[in-house]
Amino acid sequence: MKKFLCLVAVIALLTGCASKKEEVKREETIVIGLDDTFAPMGFRDESGKLVGFDVDLAKAIGEKLGMSVEFQPIDWAMKETELNGNNIDCIWNGYSITEARKEMVEFSNPYLQNKQIIITLSESSINSKEDLANKKVAVQKESSALDAVQQDSIVTQLNNLIEFDTNIDCFLDLEAGRSDAIVCDEVLARYVMKQRGEEKYKVLSDNFGEEEYGIGFRKADTELVEKVNRALQECIDDGTVEQIRMKWFAQ
Repeated sequence: MKKFLCLVAVIALLTGCASKKEEVKREETIVIGLDDTFAPMGFRDESGKLVGFDVDLAKAIGEKLGMSVEFQPIDWAMKETELNGNNIDCIWNGYSITEARKEMVEFSNPYLQNKQIIITLSESSINSKEDLANKKVAVQKESSALDAVQQDSIVTQLNNLIEFDTNIDCFLDLEAGRSDAIVCDEVLARYVMKQRGEEKYKVLSDNFGEEEYGIGFRKADTELVEKVNRALQECIDDGTVEQIRMKWFAQ
């Protein structure tokens, strides 16, 4: 009986040690959910490596926190489900702060300005938001662009609001002549247009509103949010954010 009790104690001790090791591992690593087609915030370069503004910023903040960062590509339409299902620790990839999203996640402090712009082909007769009436407009699924269009009165006048898995799909549809216009983040659009040939596109002076990017966490993870906010402010104060911004947006 004594031998049996000793064996149980040893097993319990080992199990406890294993649990502590797993807990430490989770605390030392932040799993970041991202759309790996969202250039220049987080995307694949020609070699398939994940690069971008948010990738660099996450690594810099992880270093200040003494934590490693792990990037997990996700279906952007399922981002909050992935977060609240504990498959990732945060959403960090050009994630616009909106009132609807505040109901689902705890946001960090904002760190970058953005707006939802309207893009057409250069020869298009569309020159204003009102000209979108009876036209086909492409947006990414579950994006802040989709929210912005749906909240605007023009949405009732559209011929169709077409939703795609990625913003690149929106550009391809526009170039194929199936969509008449795209609404998407200016940060992404300017980068993509430069890569694909700026002369092919026209950006309207009208837009669907300005916004800010933040990092989305689970509502219960307030301590982690506070730590990230402090590290983010350090990165702003010591010039790290400006260096990263110049790297990706200076050209």
